[in-house]
Amino acid sequence: MALNKEAKKAIVEKFARFAGDTGSPEVQIAILTHEINELNEHLQTHIHDFHSKRGLFMKIGRRRNLLKYLKNTDSARYAALISELGLRR
Repeated sequence: MALNKEAKKAIVEKFARFAGDTGSPEVQIAILTHEINELNEHLQTHIHDFHSKRGLFMKIGRRRNLLKYLKNTDSARYAALISELGLRR
């Protein structure tokens, strides 16, 4: 369920604002979204895995806080990221 190096590197390259950018909100949100999607698939088959469910809720909360921060600081970047990730349809 953890992200492998290649997948994480591809996400970072796609959403980075400049070369070597790994900590911007866009990159963090994209990585969390990928991890959340993987956990959702896992929980479809393993319904009673409550430890993974708790981890999913924690990742969702972290992503929610980062999205709120990005929306308050730069709404144009927020809108672009939301549309690219397919969130908030």
